[in-house]
Amino acid sequence: MVRAFRHRNFRLYFGGQSVSLIGTWVQQIALGWTIYELTHSSLLLGIVSFAGQLPLFVVTPFAGVLVDRWNRHKTLITTQTLSMLQALALALVVATHMLAVWNLIALNVFAGIVLAIDLTARQAFIVDMVGSGRDLPNAVALNAFVINGGRMLGPAIAGLLLTIVTPAVCFFLNAISYVPVIAALLAMRVKKSARVTAQSRALDDLIEGVRYSWGFAPIRAVLLLVALVSLLGMPYAVLMPIFAAEILHGGAHTLGLLMTAPGIGALGGTIYLASRKTILGAGIRIAAGAMIFGAGLIALGVVHSLLPVLIALGFVGLGMIVQLATSNTALQTIVDDDKRGRVMSLYTMAVMGMAPFGSILGGAVAHHIGVNMTFLLGGIVCIAGALLFATKIPVLRPMVLPIYARKGIIPEIATGLQNASSLLRSERR
Repeated sequence: MVRAFRHRNFRLYFGGQSVSLIGTWVQQIALGWTIYELTHSSLLLGIVSFAGQLPLFVVTPFAGVLVDRWNRHKTLITTQTLSMLQALALALVVATHMLAVWNLIALNVFAGIVLAIDLTARQAFIVDMVGSGRDLPNAVALNAFVINGGRMLGPAIAGLLLTIVTPAVCFFLNAISYVPVIAALLAMRVKKSARVTAQSRALDDLIEGVRYSWGFAPIRAVLLLVALVSLLGMPYAVLMPIFAAEILHGGAHTLGLLMTAPGIGALGGTIYLASRKTILGAGIRIAAGAMIFGAGLIALGVVHSLLPVLIALGFVGLGMIVQLATSNTALQTIVDDDKRGRVMSLYTMAVMGMAPFGSILGGAVAHHIGVNMTFLLGGIVCIAGALLFATKIPVLRPMVLPIYARKGIIPEIATGLQNASSLLRSERR
């Protein structure tokens, strides 16, 4: 379950992220609650979230081109440092009572630009740490594990802190939490990669990456399902402050519980994924994860008491991580190495770049028909998309298996293909 820990750089990365991501979730929950207390509007909550997430849609595709050209290790050191400075600026704005919608939007836009580059570089850097062989699926699962460990602990800590201290303290803590991950990155021993000299314009490279991704049916199908779920399902998180305050009649502590529950479900999902020894069956797991996620949203739309809501959110987190982590692994294993940054930027855009439109759409829909009905409709569409994806699996599987065999990711299939080839040659003789 932890075979990727054989790689020293991955151990350092895992340890640094374990601390940093708790701080990230503390800030995210505190920021959502701060925005709600400032505006008391689901529409403005969606607009502020939209401002921070829009760069993920606009910048991420170009970030993929840059990540394929830049040193990913140095890029991550830079982006993590800038994220630390953003958290510190947010803390100072709140602590000095200069908080307003405009500066929240400005800081969110800056954070979104940095995150667009950081997420793309992080996705591609996993291969630099563990290689593209059999340890890669385990590394992706363990990366999801640490993300959701932070997601489980961070909201609970934020809910507690918000009852005893100001949000500014939460933002200061997040700034401090970046120190371990920056130290871990600096301590890594990374092979000096050959400098990539750009032979073409960035726009041409971007178009090449899009054509490659769209032209290969397995990559296209995975990205489309991820984008659909992100657009119509993920906005549930943006609406949680409204749900906590107006549906459950709770406060910051209730919000912390609501945001912790998906983390617990996701943690269970990552343990399951890390325990798997093969990538085989990825398509089924992607479809099943999206269905579980959609079912959790539907349940969330029809229940109104805390315990059933927490259970529903646990299934939301479970389905989400099974779908996204398996999609990530599938893409990482089938993509050509020279296009990895661009394909993973499209994956990041599908996951995070659709979120701004989902946030503004979810906020507007909830404003007119209510939070519960918004969850219900989103869940139905996610399940429909998963069922459509499932019907395509028999066609996609034969396109992917030869790639796994060629890369040695599933040696048993490679051996089988070699035996079949030998038998065929013998028969021809």
